[in-house]
Amino acid sequence: MNIILKLAPKTAGMAMEISQGTTVDEIVQMVREQLPYRVYAGRINNKVVPLTAQVPAGAEVVLLDMRDPDGKEAYQNSVLRLYMAAVKAERPEAGIVISSSLNRGIFTFIHNAGEITQEFADTVEKRMRAWSKSPVDFTEIYDGPDLVVPTTGYVRNFDLKLCRSGIVVRIPEDTHPEGLAPYRDDVKLYDAFAVENQWGEKLGICNFTDLNRTIEAGGIKDVILVSEALHEKNVAEIASRIIESGKRIVLIAGPSSSGKTSFAKRLCTQLWVCGSKPVYLGTDDYYLDRDKIPVGPDGKQNFENLDSIDVELFNRQMNDLLAGKEVDIPRFDFQSGKQVFGERIEKLGPDQPVVIEGIHGLNDAMTPSISADDKFKIYISPLTQIRIDEHHRVPLTDVRKLRRIIRDAAKRGWSAKQTINAWPDVRAGEDVNIFPYSSSADVLFNSTQVYELAVIKKYARPLLEAIPEDDEDYCEAQRLLRLLSHVTEIEDDRVVASNSILREFIGGSTIV
Repeated sequence: MNIILKLAPKTAGMAMEISQGTTVDEIVQMVREQLPYRVYAGRINNKVVPLTAQVPAGAEVVLLDMRDPDGKEAYQNSVLRLYMAAVKAERPEAGIVISSSLNRGIFTFIHNAGEITQEFADTVEKRMRAWSKSPVDFTEIYDGPDLVVPTTGYVRNFDLKLCRSGIVVRIPEDTHPEGLAPYRDDVKLYDAFAVENQWGEKLGICNFTDLNRTIEAGGIKDVILVSEALHEKNVAEIASRIIESGKRIVLIAGPSSSGKTSFAKRLCTQLWVCGSKPVYLGTDDYYLDRDKIPVGPDGKQNFENLDSIDVELFNRQMNDLLAGKEVDIPRFDFQSGKQVFGERIEKLGPDQPVVIEGIHGLNDAMTPSISADDKFKIYISPLTQIRIDEHHRVPLTDVRKLRRIIRDAAKRGWSAKQTINAWPDVRAGEDVNIFPYSSSADVLFNSTQVYELAVIKKYARPLLEAIPEDDEDYCEAQRLLRLLSHVTEIEDDRVVASNSILREFIGGSTIV
């Protein structure tokens, strides 16, 4: 019987003849020499399936590796289920919590198991590798609903690192599909997650069950008010630290949909409260004229690369402002593609700071002529700590992707499909321009809210449901809808403050 086979999503299909009863995995073996990476799941007629699924006649079959969200999810599920089985084999009484992304891996807590040491982590990893070398059917160690690979022999790339009170399970990323990215111990990120976890416990909301119970009992208004007050308290504390530092160039950076603009405006308000009225700037206004922006290997201009910014002008003007000189700040006209001058003349007082928001703020190549004594760096990102349950985390990237889908729809008129298609390029830019510099920040601001997915659901669900079943992005839309299906929707979000960072995405903001 004939099928159409695609070796990866959004590639050309090829006709292939197979026998009745052939599985996706058997097809993988037939074309192994043509595959750049290992395959962990498949799509049959646009439905995600395990490798053990049989392929019907006339079907379109797509093979999924680590570069695809569903392929990545299948492999991550498999590694984590193998890890939990190994922990339980060593210490049957142990309880395991799959927490969050950390240090290029997934951070886990183990409780009721005595002291967690590197020796214990090594013992667990040794057992995992034994299962990998002598494969057993996954149904022998895991009987849950998650999509996993057929046997433990598919789980090869991983390692375990002791990290303070828990263990980081390291797994390949879409940028390193066949290996592990360099380990990075991000202390600030760990501390931010710890604080978020503590606040979740204080609010009584650590997972979606807790959140849903609070919503259904009518108690979510208080949670929203307390969460927003916590944000305001944190912004005020950062403003005080800036004043105490004496630094006047405040640089804010973070990945897409972190809420940089709202945070920057709120920080300006708090700095003013502290007695220093700031000047707010965005690095977008320092784009080079469009005809001067270099063209990349793909023949396109990349506005996210540093070489699209007039770095020399930016540094000269910042130093002039620090020196008390009058400066003609440009405005980049996106229609004409040119810098426009003469509209904004600024001059700083002796203690007046400049708050600058832009993706390159933490990269010293953006500010080579500005003294480190003048720079205060802030990294912002939504570091979601709430979990679906103890064994299922909420991916940080998915929170940002959902935020961007609803903002793009409202402000650009984009469909969810357009945002989903643009997302791989966004992520690639973040890996180059943002994440490598996050550890250089003086302070990290967590822009998430424990309740936000319950609010986002109302706005994102119809946009995702609009992607039809025969569309190549249908599976990704369904994956995000599955995440949202675990949380009860907050229908009336009027209690969300008008200056909330969440308003930058759902609308109704009075500051952006």
